[in-house]
Amino acid sequence: MSTETTTHKPVMPEELIGGLCVRREGNYVDATLGRGGHSSLLLYRLAGEGKLIMFDRDPQAIAAANQRFGADPRCLVRHSRLSELQASLAELGLHQVTGIMMDLGVSSPQLDQPERGFSFMHDGPLDMRMDPTHGQSAADWLQQADEAEIRKVLFAYAEERRASAIARAIVKRRELKPLRSTAELAQLVSDCLGAAARKSKKHPATRTFQAIRIFINDELQELRSGLQQALQLLEPGGRLAVLAFHSLEDRIVKRAFNDVAKPAAGNRRLPQLETPPLAYRIVGKWLPSADEIKTNPRSRSAVLRIIEFRGEGAT
Repeated sequence: MSTETTTHKPVMPEELIGGLCVRREGNYVDATLGRGGHSSLLLYRLAGEGKLIMFDRDPQAIAAANQRFGADPRCLVRHSRLSELQASLAELGLHQVTGIMMDLGVSSPQLDQPERGFSFMHDGPLDMRMDPTHGQSAADWLQQADEAEIRKVLFAYAEERRASAIARAIVKRRELKPLRSTAELAQLVSDCLGAAARKSKKHPATRTFQAIRIFINDELQELRSGLQQALQLLEPGGRLAVLAFHSLEDRIVKRAFNDVAKPAAGNRRLPQLETPPLAYRIVGKWLPSADEIKTNPRSRSAVLRIIEFRGEGAT
């Protein structure tokens, strides 16, 4: 296993932790632990009676968290996915919590380890699984998926305009030799898109890698399920904070929040009925400051949204 080459910096830490309005004796959940940057900051605000339950689907993140936080009696670390949030908390006897945070997408340590296969910047096995113990690797999927399926994934999950050409090139290449490394896929996409794409500030393979990673890990459906469960888990006054890093994620978060915190549009031709008070309130939306983007380039595409459960029958 390679060592991590960069220090992980949590994105918008003050906005996220401040936005949760941490109660010193509350029960909190970090549903996408990563390397625990936000968790470590939240712990500073918790008293001895408070609890922080940390989840991640990546076994390496769990191992690192056990080493870092395992001795703290306020902390519980569990290997779990977003879609298992309610079930995992129920196993611990928790059916409501004071606050939940989610930091979506791939983490810096995952990108920095060539053997994980997430990055076109390092040559390694074409894997891309957040949990390498389950599911199909990117290499295996690319070897058996038909051209139409590959094209659909590239366009649906990254809005890649040259999806058809890239899918065709992948199928043609695998007839000669399977794609097994990140460098091979990155080079194929770069060759396919031509000189103009190679002159762009963004690597030609960025969208392709994003789309395949999202598909392999079923990230968007995991997010939809996790959001639905998180909203149901909040106690009155509890808050959910979500950091998204691309438009597909943020669109899902925005829609989930709007569905519970904004009244349904009425029909102006019909009598307007009195609607019951909404149980949720959107706290706000934040973008990273220019200073943060300079010191932490990973934050440049981040969007933070926070919602509060006011309680049933809130006025």
